[in-house]
Amino acid sequence: MTGPGLRDLGFDGAVAESFAPFAAQGLVPGRVVAGHTRLLRVHTEEGEGLAEVAGSLRHQARGPEDRPAVGDWVALRPRPGGHRAVVQAVLPRRTAFVRRAAGERTVAQVLAANVDTVFLMMGLDGDFNLRRIERALVLAWESGALPVVLLNKADVCDDVPGRRAEVEAVAPGVPVRVIAAKPGEGLEALAPWLLPGRTVALLGSSGVGKSTLVNRLLGRERQKTREVLPADQRGRHTTTRRELVLLPGGTLLLDTPGLRELQLWSDGTGLEAAFGDVHELSSACRFTDCRHGSEPGCAVRAAVVEGRLDPARLDSFLKLQAELRALEIREDPLKRREERGRWKAIYKSLRHGERGS
Repeated sequence: MTGPGLRDLGFDGAVAESFAPFAAQGLVPGRVVAGHTRLLRVHTEEGEGLAEVAGSLRHQARGPEDRPAVGDWVALRPRPGGHRAVVQAVLPRRTAFVRRAAGERTVAQVLAANVDTVFLMMGLDGDFNLRRIERALVLAWESGALPVVLLNKADVCDDVPGRRAEVEAVAPGVPVRVIAAKPGEGLEALAPWLLPGRTVALLGSSGVGKSTLVNRLLGRERQKTREVLPADQRGRHTTTRRELVLLPGGTLLLDTPGLRELQLWSDGTGLEAAFGDVHELSSACRFTDCRHGSEPGCAVRAAVVEGRLDPARLDSFLKLQAELRALEIREDPLKRREERGRWKAIYKSLRHGERGS
């Protein structure tokens, strides 16, 4: 990406307005197009180069989510003589696809910033997993970007209409498109989202065919692809870092490594959007704080009994809801104390009940 200017990378009036205060300080705008271990690859009006994050920005960050991520617009202080520029500030993000980082720490990781559309890619082979799509949709809706589900490898699936119907049932209101990236079939269906100046993030598990799709959309082999492992239909990572790629038509495609896990990071709005059917049913529950367990008058449980809601979908919703509550408690010390107090009260009442029996 040496030729395009900032406008080609999505620098519009809103970004220019956000950058205005930094222009007065002699800084220049740039967009992060790739991330390395300690350095960033940033594209400015002068071209592409490496940049490091200013110490002040690292120290002011509350966590990894405040540091520059691929797709971010940043304010840079250039250095003469070919030295690395310094990222002084991250401009406000329009959207951000965020997950809880892998490991024991409760910290966020921004996978893609300032994206318009998120392509959630899943294979119509051994990779097919409805629960994983539901989880990804929670984060996609939370991001502020438009989710689109891509079902790849239609050429190896015996029941494409059936599989598509299953996905549409757990992704109400979300466009679902079926493609076969390897032979290049069905790619014209992606045209509504592959527009000049728009940014599309491509997310999916390893071996799902993301690299093959990128090569197809580019019209050339940008990177090698690997065959999936026959035992479980999973492949090894081909893409090793998140990177913004400019497609021939002017779309910016944010390619990502395969995701082994997708832990939630949400305030609940994404869960509500991804499970709109469950949320709508819950409005008829007798109690406003109904947890859809054994409470009397639960409209959600009634819908399961009557066959209007798949029990597996409700189980998935409850599991994700519990995961978000656990995340909230881990983040908030006050909530942790309140939760411990609540369980102490429960145990105390149980002990009193045992003594009285």
